[in-house]
Amino acid sequence: MRKSDAATLMRVCLAVIIVYLVFLKVNPVITILLIAIAFLSDAVDGYFAVKDGSRGSISFAFYISAALGNKEAKAKIRPIKERIAKHVPYGPRMDVAGDRVMEFAFWITFTYLDIIPVIVFLLVVIRHAFADALMGQKGTSNKMKSKLAARIYSSNLSRGMINVVKFLAFAYLVLVYVSGYPISIGYALVAILFAFIMIRGAAEIYESLH
Repeated sequence: MRKSDAATLMRVCLAVIIVYLVFLKVNPVITILLIAIAFLSDAVDGYFAVKDGSRGSISFAFYISAALGNKEAKAKIRPIKERIAKHVPYGPRMDVAGDRVMEFAFWITFTYLDIIPVIVFLLVVIRHAFADALMGQKGTSNKMKSKLAARIYSSNLSRGMINVVKFLAFAYLVLVYVSGYPISIGYALVAILFAFIMIRGAAEIYESLH
C-alpha cells in the first residue's frame, strides 16, 4: 500500500474515533486535537503521493512552500501531480473519498444530535454527489481549465480556507455538545462553511460543464 493511501485510511479511522469520542462526551480538548490532526493529515497524504512520484526528491518543507504559493516549488510539483494522476488514477479519487468520509462523519453526527438542521446536511450531500460525479469524468481539480473555477476551488488559498473553516465549525460544535457553548456561534460558523461548500461546488460544476 502506498504511504499516501495509508494516510488517507488513517484519516478515515480518525473520523470514526472522533465521532465515538463526541458521543461519549470525552474531554473536548482531546477530541478537537484529533480533529486538527485529521485535517492536517490531508496535507500529509498529498506530500507522500508527491514524494513517491518524485522518488523521494521532494522534501516536506518544499511541498509546504508550494502550498503556500512559492511559484518555483509549484512549477516543480505540478508535473509530478499530473504524472501521478495519469499512472495512479485512483490515487486522487482515494483522497477525495477520504475527505468525504471525514466530512460526512461530522455532518451526520451533529445532524443526529439535532445541532445541525437536516436540510443543511441534505444539501451538502446533493452538492458533493453531483460535483464529485461531474468532476470524476473530467479528472482531478489540478486539471481545471477555467481560471475562475481554479481560483475558487483548487487554489491553495481556497483549499486552505475551506479546511480552516471546517475545523473551526466542527471543533466548535464539539464544544456546543460537550461543554454547552452558545449555539449561535456554531450556527454562524456552519453558515459560513455551508456557503463556502456551495460556492466551491458551483465552481466544480461550472468547470465540468465547460
